[in-house]
Amino acid sequence: MYKVPDQSGRRVVVTGANSGTGKEATKRLAAAGAHVVMAVRTPEKGGVARAEILREVPGAELEVRRIDLADLSSIHSFVDGLIADGRPIDTLINNAGVMAPPKRFETPDGFELQFGSNFLGPFALTNLLLPVLLNSGAPRVATMSSGTANFGRINFKDLQSTGNYSPFRAYAQSKLADMLMAQHLAAVAADQRWNLLSTYAHPGYTRTNLQTSGANLGREKPRRRLLGDRTLLPSQDVTQGTEPLLFAAASPDAVQGGYYGPGGKFGLVGPTKKVEPPRTSRGVDLAASLWTVAETLTGTTLAGTTLAATTPRPAGGIR
Repeated sequence: MYKVPDQSGRRVVVTGANSGTGKEATKRLAAAGAHVVMAVRTPEKGGVARAEILREVPGAELEVRRIDLADLSSIHSFVDGLIADGRPIDTLINNAGVMAPPKRFETPDGFELQFGSNFLGPFALTNLLLPVLLNSGAPRVATMSSGTANFGRINFKDLQSTGNYSPFRAYAQSKLADMLMAQHLAAVAADQRWNLLSTYAHPGYTRTNLQTSGANLGREKPRRRLLGDRTLLPSQDVTQGTEPLLFAAASPDAVQGGYYGPGGKFGLVGPTKKVEPPRTSRGVDLAASLWTVAETLTGTTLAGTTLAATTPRPAGGIR
């Protein structure tokens, strides 16, 4: 099992910290000495997760704070609270996400739910937290992508999937967008000579509630899977599956713009290794172009400032 290096004195924000890879990352970072801000949509669930972690890691420094990555106003409120603390954030882990709702849902800001929650929310959070991060001696932003990004493409003509919604295509686009965000942030940090390290990871096929929670959104009864909990693909538990993200967030061997994932069969399981980003992420100016669009949609910039008092509605969005 990957051993997280000493994190004493570091303050870490983990989104989606109440379950799955977020909860596992929180537990292991706290065990290594980090003070972890558990950024969760439902504080009650965050409190339950905090209590469970404390039973395993007595004395862990954990605080639960609310954020809804589907709601830009919630992100602003969360960041305002951290700024008011007057302390730097050393590491931001963009982990939370939603996967493949069966029908198209919209965020309060009019974005397709997966594109809004998985990409635009973390994008705005990263931008707004940047001034606080840069006050750290060795800041990091680690972003969770997915192997499905290999099959994604950025549809600039219909980013919000208003024309023809496909759960899988929308998810793949959102996780490819996360990958491009991490790449562009790394490029800007290098160009500006910031001491910020931007990395990204994917968990392979890790068994968490991500596969079921999104697929059951809007359903009166949970969807029954043909093979139940079985799968024909190799899979791993959350302990192993969180390790690429932990490596990206904490290892001294992680590099600027590095992408990390399982090194075993089909890239779905096994110990962490540095992996090559897929061809879908290598378009000329693709990351920079998406970044510019996301700035307009979220009203945030890398300076951590707000572009406008109101967020423009996405094309085809319904308020």
